[in-house]
Amino acid sequence: MILKPLKYILLVIGVSFCGQMMAQGGLASLIKKVGTKLDSMAVKGVDRRYIDAPERPWQIILRGNVNQTVVSMRTEGTIAGQEYSARPHLKTTPSQYVGLWAGYRGYGLGYTVNVGGDKGSNLTFGATGGSYGINVRIRSFENSNPNFNLNSELLSEAEMDAWNNVQLTDPIRVRAVIADGYYMFNGKKFSYSAAYDQSAIQKRSAGSLMAGLMYNYTRIDYASDSNGDLVYLMEGLGKVKLWQGSVGVGYAYNWVPARGLLINVMAMPMLTFVNKLKAYGYATNVPELMEDPTFWDPNTTNEEWDEWFYGNVHITPMGDKTFNSGVSLGFDARMSLTYNFERFYLNAYGQFNNIRYHHGNTTGYLNDWFINTSFGFRF
Repeated sequence: MILKPLKYILLVIGVSFCGQMMAQGGLASLIKKVGTKLDSMAVKGVDRRYIDAPERPWQIILRGNVNQTVVSMRTEGTIAGQEYSARPHLKTTPSQYVGLWAGYRGYGLGYTVNVGGDKGSNLTFGATGGSYGINVRIRSFENSNPNFNLNSELLSEAEMDAWNNVQLTDPIRVRAVIADGYYMFNGKKFSYSAAYDQSAIQKRSAGSLMAGLMYNYTRIDYASDSNGDLVYLMEGLGKVKLWQGSVGVGYAYNWVPARGLLINVMAMPMLTFVNKLKAYGYATNVPELMEDPTFWDPNTTNEEWDEWFYGNVHITPMGDKTFNSGVSLGFDARMSLTYNFERFYLNAYGQFNNIRYHHGNTTGYLNDWFINTSFGFRF
């Protein structure tokens, strides 16, 4: 059911940019037929007392975005016979993005660029219909100031504080692709698109039981010579790739307290049944450097120590191994607030995802949240 309307919308978007050609009778007639088909699909099978389609099908949205990603890892081991634990906490500062989204009847593309906070970008694709919604988000960022939460009897409190406020020369790079799809069992009265892309209008309050699927790919990479000490602390782990597939059942509700105003809340526990991790191992010469008197010399200044250590440390790839982390439980939650005018609308919505993984002595999770604010124009 999803592929058929996708073909229609791709045709519409592709030919709409050919302004001069649209004047030709044959092409103009085709576009009109495709548009008519999509328009009829927008209200097919819905209760018009609860859901309606805007008269103007095209949308251009000016979008602002604030997001934050937290990648948490935990590992335990020994250094020089002393136990330690490290909890690198890759917490980005809330980053600000601005950009555009454009589409027809709930199908479209959006791109936002960074204007503040950690460097990064977001590319989004959305497709929503009467009973389904599909979203794809590609998120890239890098972080040079992770919070390590290092705890070791080997180090003094001052040294642990220094680690917990370290500034990396080579940043940790994270790339995540999150795709989710939903099916609403009460698509006749409940509209997902009314809350999240405003291609429909919810006229009366209604809720729906819903089923969802989610796919996540995340790559965490800090494998470089200048991060040799971090690789050593993580027991040789320098890069991680995660593939996860989840399924869930939840509930969403559209509340219409006044004409034009819509408040939506959605909550869905997610069971991760595909949880594959590919770990890239590296050897470091940190143990050899730790035997050098310079490593422990209290008379060496921080600048001298950094110049000596980072000028000599290096890592060597040792291969990779794939693990299945087993079943885990995560969570997907959303909330949206929309106010519709005749041709304009205002919207703000937020989403939170929690994804977990483990490998040997290393465990972790990825929390990802964002808030979008939108000013939309229909034509």
